[in-house]
Amino acid sequence: MMLVGFFGCCGALHESQCLLGAFFMCLLVIFAAEIIAGVWGFLNKHEILHEMNVYYTNSLHTYRTSGTGNKTLRAIHRVLQCCGEKFPDPTIQLLCSTQDVSVNCTSKLKEFFNSKLYMIGVVGIGIAGVMIFGMVFSMVLCCAIRNSRDMM
Repeated sequence: MMLVGFFGCCGALHESQCLLGAFFMCLLVIFAAEIIAGVWGFLNKHEILHEMNVYYTNSLHTYRTSGTGNKTLRAIHRVLQCCGEKFPDPTIQLLCSTQDVSVNCTSKLKEFFNSKLYMIGVVGIGIAGVMIFGMVFSMVLCCAIRNSRDMM
């Protein structure tokens, strides 16, 4: 991102069509990647949720067998205010001392993901709007530089 900002800043400061064109192309590539990632995420939201549940289950299994990985589980339990996979489990009660042990984390993960999905979409659309704004103005500046040099 520093390199992209450098292209835009130096291109505008030195009135360089090459740097402004590089800035535009970088923004265009990032914009396309953002659109592709957003569409892929929207189309595969069930698979993403499944992977989140698999990660939680694997972390829980690792904690049960070796006693490690409790920072991740503590963070999940604290943020989601849940405990365990399906039913309260006595092997992880130490991790859930302050949380409500009657709420399972699998359903809370699904609720959390579905409630935050629209927020992620709104933020993505906002960032895309700023990028379009930057691309338009970089091309306007690039064309203005070209036209001013043609007039001389």
